[in-house]
Amino acid sequence: MGLSVQMAIKKNRLIIRLDGELDQSNVEELKKKVCSIIKKYSIVNLVFNFENLSFMDSTGIGFIIGRYSEIKRKGGSIVICSMNSTIKKVFNISGLKRICSVAYDEVSADKILGVSA
Repeated sequence: MGLSVQMAIKKNRLIIRLDGELDQSNVEELKKKVCSIIKKYSIVNLVFNFENLSFMDSTGIGFIIGRYSEIKRKGGSIVICSMNSTIKKVFNISGLKRICSVAYDEVSADKILGVSA
């Protein structure tokens, strides 16, 4: 199926909307893009919108953990929103809930981060 990615920058946060499958075949390219944007635009917070994410494997989990480490050094946070039941199971089993906040949608994510849209 592959992965389609949309990104938007709002102030000091990067919103990443994923559609498809986040797995070994596409994580490396996504990592390069996200790391470049974080550095170039002084991004402090990440919001992952998983509304259209249908699959995530261990490399996808590792990608999020890696971005957490990068964002934490800047004093920022990661919020994941709009998870379907399949992704929510992976999220809970992986332990990501210990390092990422969860929001219902992007508006709720902004509230968690204490910013307005």
